[in-house]
Amino acid sequence: MATHETTSPRSGTAAPAKRAARWCAPLLAAALLAACAAPIDHTAPEVPLPAAWSEPAPRAAQLDAEWWRDFQSDELASLVNQALAASPTLAIAAERVRQAELAVRNAGASLFPTVSLNGSTAQRRNSPAGGGWTVGDSSGITLGASYEVDLWGRLDVGVQSSQASLAANRFDFQTARLTLATGVANAYFQVIAARTRLAIARSNLEIAERVFNIVEIRHRNGVVSDLDLSRQRTTVLSQRATIQPLEVQERQALGALAILLGRIPQGFGVATQDFERIAIPAVAPGLPSDLLVRRPDLASGEAQLAAADANVAAARAALLPSISLSGSAGLASTALLSLANPAYSLGLTGSIAQTLFDGGRLRNQVTLTESQRRQLVETYRGAVLTALKEVEDALSNIDRNRNSEAAQTEIRDEAQRTLRLSELRYREGADDITTVLDAQRTLFAAQDTLAQLRLARLTSALDLFKALGGGWRSPAAG
Repeated sequence: MATHETTSPRSGTAAPAKRAARWCAPLLAAALLAACAAPIDHTAPEVPLPAAWSEPAPRAAQLDAEWWRDFQSDELASLVNQALAASPTLAIAAERVRQAELAVRNAGASLFPTVSLNGSTAQRRNSPAGGGWTVGDSSGITLGASYEVDLWGRLDVGVQSSQASLAANRFDFQTARLTLATGVANAYFQVIAARTRLAIARSNLEIAERVFNIVEIRHRNGVVSDLDLSRQRTTVLSQRATIQPLEVQERQALGALAILLGRIPQGFGVATQDFERIAIPAVAPGLPSDLLVRRPDLASGEAQLAAADANVAAARAALLPSISLSGSAGLASTALLSLANPAYSLGLTGSIAQTLFDGGRLRNQVTLTESQRRQLVETYRGAVLTALKEVEDALSNIDRNRNSEAAQTEIRDEAQRTLRLSELRYREGADDITTVLDAQRTLFAAQDTLAQLRLARLTSALDLFKALGGGWRSPAAG
């Protein structure tokens, strides 16, 4: 008598459900434990900030992102825009940002399973001793997957570290942009200063040659001695010798400016010849506390601290056990280049690993990351203190150079008057050549010093723009 075994639908589905529950339970537990991973301890360095600046600050409009336009020079604005578009230095900084973006993607990929597909086919020939050849064919294809359960949040904090490093690189790009703009403006002003001093030197050479002609005429008439003629000739030669170094300075400044713009130095030039049409802007520094959100280098320091905090958390998590899951499914047959009548295989593996002894490597790594974090804390504190000093120095230099230029302008005007009077008295025989020589030296030095003070005022304004972050503000500040 035949017997039939029947299975109800309910009992038929119960066994697979139980098997699935057994496999899912560890995964669920791991996920819950991962959700309970310890959070990152974020470092907040305490840096006391003054309530106001020690140096007097002008009342002026707030910085604009294109602050270089405040100098009211169309040529300068054009040069800065060219540099921002074509400078190799800025292109390098932009590539670092792209590399950091890819690093974030790589770190995020570690949170997902790795899936691989492998296929193979083979033919083997064996010839045992005293026997004939036997041939064995095989083909197979396997799909595998592996996944590391982020039980302690190590992979997640790795992603956070990469994201913080990306933010730091973006802030570094803004720092490079600010440095490039100030570098272009400074090189441009150096070119104009060299040209201004060259014009003064050539004008003074003309004055010295004019006086020499007077002395020479008086010498031919027997009014003055050979000594007077020789002393004035020395003045002419000395003044002529000052021209070539200034021409070299102009060429070097033009070459430096061309490189900042990403152009070849040969044949490069600018049109402006003097400082007459370049304004010296007034800059409002705001409050000292504003520096923390308006300087990209300080924002980069904060981002590097966040990355260091995440690195410490990752190093601590590496001390704990790691859990990995892997699975595979495959087809195999005893045929060459064919999967006819295949055999099937399924596999699922879970593993747990805990380092028992590594010579202290992992614990040393924790200590190392903690030391690196403390180093970054002190670096950030030092950067804030330096930023405060840079603003104070720039404000002080602006005020001092403004007063010095005003005083030097009076000195220059008086020196011009003195030279005119001394030449007149020398022609009339009321004074000797010594008075004229002293007047010439005083005027030449006064004019050259005045040109250098105008350059110093422009440089001080540049320093203040840079110290204040050049109109940049942290995105977190709104």
